[in-house]
Amino acid sequence: MQGNRLFQIIYLLLERGEMTASQLAERFEVSTRTIYRDVEALSQAGIPIYSTKGRGGGLGLLPGFVLDKSLLTKEEQNDILFALQSLQATGGTDSQEILSRLGSLFGDSAANWIDVDFSSWGSGPVERERFALLRQAIVGRRVLQFSYCGMSGQRTQRRVEPVKLRFKYGSWYLQGYCRERQAFRTFKICRMEEPALLEEKFLPRPLPPEVEELPSSWGKTIEVRLRFTEKAAFRVYDEFPPEKVTHLPEGGFLVVDQYPDDGGICGYLLSFGREMTVLSPPELRRRLGEEAQKILENYGGPTPGN
Repeated sequence: MQGNRLFQIIYLLLERGEMTASQLAERFEVSTRTIYRDVEALSQAGIPIYSTKGRGGGLGLLPGFVLDKSLLTKEEQNDILFALQSLQATGGTDSQEILSRLGSLFGDSAANWIDVDFSSWGSGPVERERFALLRQAIVGRRVLQFSYCGMSGQRTQRRVEPVKLRFKYGSWYLQGYCRERQAFRTFKICRMEEPALLEEKFLPRPLPPEVEELPSSWGKTIEVRLRFTEKAAFRVYDEFPPEKVTHLPEGGFLVVDQYPDDGGICGYLLSFGREMTVLSPPELRRRLGEEAQKILENYGGPTPGN
């Protein structure tokens, strides 16, 4: 128990600079005498902790003190390295130099045991610049303005108080308070155009009990039953949760899932071509057939412009 308290005292002093013995005693529910014994134990262990007397005095650490790597377990060291690698992968910061230093400090030759890359294949500097802009907006609490393309295809201008970036369902999203909708909203980053930081800053708002889950932003959903051939196996495994997929004994796959009841679903399902059949609901089968007929009409005559 004492060892754990000693570590916590160090972390608190690193974070706050100085604290009085009575503040620490209240924090850990012990006597000030116990705190002074802890201070003596830390000093004997080589931690440069000092105390100043009189009004405004307290306990602190000498300037320039950093935690020795021995205070962190190997698992904690790996967690720090992995967190930095993940942050670097977003493109929102360049932490390679920090990773190299920490890897050397920890003596960890396996510091790069995993390569985390959330960007899409072929993405370039534009995507990295966008992440850097969003990070600046969130950390600096500055209002973000952008044009947004909704699932209906309609474009709207938004001013948002950004809260966090979120990676979900294989895509990046921005969550924040939308000034136009007067509520928290979730925006798919790839649908944002011309994002720009405004000079206006904002005060943090009380978050709802749970920041909006993405499926709830879809509005009305319907249960869809889909049948796929074996040729579509790679996309079935890539794009559907395992619990939604049944590998049929006779071959092929059955997928049962919830989808937003809007025009976007037809375009997505048509991307599977003849390797997919809608089993239900009947209304979706009809709509998909009509869309397929329109596509056929586009290719039934001469090429436009000829």
